Amino acid sequence: MPPEPRPGRGWLLRLVIAFAFAQGAVSMARPAVSYRALSLGADERAIGVIAGVYALLPLFAAVPLGRRTDHGRCAPLLPVGVLLIGGGCALSGTSGSLAALAAWSGVMGLGHLCFVIGAQSLVARQSAPADQDRNFGHFTIGASLGQLVGPIAAGFVISEQDGAMARTSALALLVSAVVAAVSLTSLWRIEHRRAAVNARKEAQKVPVGAILRTRGVPAGIFISLAVLSATDILTAYLPVVGEHRGIAPATVGLLLSLRAAATIACRLVMTPMLRVVGRTALLSTTCLLGGLLCAAVALPVPVWGLAVMLAVLGFCLGVGQPLSMTTVVQAAPEAARSTALALRLTGNRLGQVAAPASAGLIAGVAGTAAPFVMLGALLVGAAGLGLRGGGRRAPAPAAEAPAPPAVAPAPPSEVPAPRARAPRAERPRAERDAS
Repeated sequence: MPPEPRPGRGWLLRLVIAFAFAQGAVSMARPAVSYRALSLGADERAIGVIAGVYALLPLFAAVPLGRRTDHGRCAPLLPVGVLLIGGGCALSGTSGSLAALAAWSGVMGLGHLCFVIGAQSLVARQSAPADQDRNFGHFTIGASLGQLVGPIAAGFVISEQDGAMARTSALALLVSAVVAAVSLTSLWRIEHRRAAVNARKEAQKVPVGAILRTRGVPAGIFISLAVLSATDILTAYLPVVGEHRGIAPATVGLLLSLRAAATIACRLVMTPMLRVVGRTALLSTTCLLGGLLCAAVALPVPVWGLAVMLAVLGFCLGVGQPLSMTTVVQAAPEAARSTALALRLTGNRLGQVAAPASAGLIAGVAGTAAPFVMLGALLVGAAGLGLRGGGRRAPAPAAEAPAPPAVAPAPPSEVPAPRARAPRAERPRAERDAS
């Protein structure tokens, strides 16, 4: 039987493009939601609650969506996610109360979850094991591109002069809905049907507890949670810090985009870094340095100093997400990879619920810079977990190892082979002729 042809990489390029637009819409909408909430009279605690609601619906939907993806196709989740993102952005721009703003922010978060589960499962299913680090790294470049452009666009659209923040933040949310819709143009023929059929035939329902007990899965989940919480709170709370320090929204957008640009640079050079440093050392070192830099954001440094810290921080945060995806995929049972990725996303959303809510409480008591100290402690904990082996590549299953050559004894039921006769000595040719 001829080997099954491996799919090309055109699907990955289209997926990166679609993810860049979808993530760009979310990255433009998140700070716009914060500014719109400020224009509606929200304080630091209310902004923390709204940022947490963004992750609340996905917290309950991730595992069922992962189960569905393990037993079927990945691609249908992508347009569903785009429609929910666009609808959440547009309706957030037209909402006139904090409760409605929080609800539509939750719809936006649910759409982002649908898109990410479908896209990550697609990368895991259509990538060879040796290509997963590279393909997940390239996939997350799409997220970084969106995080680069989105805050810049939001910063230039939103203006707080002459009390215009309510109108300009609503405009930014409507523009983000249009940006999300553009990603639909790249979702054609993105999934190979044969891979989907094979996954449907081979999928078995692995218990969630068994997945979570698999070595490497909890470490990957926690590292991803810490890194995403840092990225999320930076996006949601840097506008608040800028408001208190007198930094204009356009400058805040440039700072957030500088962090995203550094993350893109990190992911472009991740493969050589892995060859030189190794996964465990790279994960633990970048998490430790990222934790120290997150805590340093609380210091009253000038804008140029903040820009330098955010650039280095963005480079460090670029490592955790793709490597945690590969860690979880390679550690999880093959029939439950989408569910394992969904559990990782559940951990991410749990962090996105708990971290902003905790940040809001801390900011209300200790000031707006205090949440960054909390993030620093979280990343230092992730660095310690990485040193314990969270970034180690999972060993190959025993079933795939070639059996050692051995001479097995003949079963008693078999008839013993006849004894071979010794070859008769060959007489010389002259002797044969004489006889």
